[in-house]
Amino acid sequence: MVSMKDIAAACGVSVATVSKALNDHSDIGEETKQHIKEVARDMGYSPNSLARALKTNRTYNIGVLFVDEAQSGLTHDYFSQVLDSFKRTVEEKGYDITFINNKGRNHLSYLEHCRYRGFDGVMIACVDFYDPQVIELVRSNLPLVTIDHVFNSRISVMSDNVGGMQQLLEYVYSQGHRRIAYIHGADSAVTRERLASFYHTAEKLGLEVPDEYIKEAPYRDSWGTGERTKELLKLKVPPTCILYPDDFASLGGLNAIAELGLRVPEDISVAGYDGIRISRHLSPKLTTLKQDTKSIGSKAGEKLISLIEHPKSTLIEQIVIKGGVYAGGTVGQILK
Repeated sequence: MVSMKDIAAACGVSVATVSKALNDHSDIGEETKQHIKEVARDMGYSPNSLARALKTNRTYNIGVLFVDEAQSGLTHDYFSQVLDSFKRTVEEKGYDITFINNKGRNHLSYLEHCRYRGFDGVMIACVDFYDPQVIELVRSNLPLVTIDHVFNSRISVMSDNVGGMQQLLEYVYSQGHRRIAYIHGADSAVTRERLASFYHTAEKLGLEVPDEYIKEAPYRDSWGTGERTKELLKLKVPPTCILYPDDFASLGGLNAIAELGLRVPEDISVAGYDGIRISRHLSPKLTTLKQDTKSIGSKAGEKLISLIEHPKSTLIEQIVIKGGVYAGGTVGQILK
């Protein structure tokens, strides 16, 4: 088995230099670092994870707590992109990820599972943040980052839900719409932020929003949004534009509109939220608020690793990642 001592002899450097190069330390030159890595690869060097764990007191394994009640798992369009970016970021730093599941593990709690696995840190996304087991995990001393939820004294990475909804509503308004309905998702911190921003922006624009223009359907529930869409379009004074909780759910709205013999955007305009890939393949293309999933995932990964490796100097902060409106063809312009 090839050791770091063998690599050091082949490169004419010290074992300490080889160790620094293989662990991406910044206090040696990039050229030297790359040369050592190439030699190690050519010699078939494979680091011993157990030995590294004993030496560094770290397992280089990060837990990911991801509980999707809709059972869409990693097919969840928004979170799959966030998780992919997170995974790429931490793997580039030499860490692996393991999904946390307290089922089938002798009924361990989330925290007990993390300690059983010896995780260096944890990322939490798409869970019931008020679950007692989640609260217990958050209150522990494990390095931890949350996505789309803020806890005191914990790092969080948030999509700009307030600014995103403001941008989307202002864009729809700019196209001439004054009767705008909103089908929002089930109650959550994200939903409350978007709904409050919708009302605040509407007030700023001088829009009147009748109570019957506000409906609720679970996220990614195309059937539910389809039913709510029919209710809106059967009103005595129906809206001219409907905003949906997410792009996937908007498909239910589009189907309902077609069932009623109406056309988009000629008879009714629609807009989604998320900017997932499918929205760009519809005809007409879906107007939506595109969230920066790549930055959300990568920033969460960077901050968690910093918290693991530099706990004393890493700032506890709430990071907000802005998105932007993708102006597709489903929000038709109302000519004045």
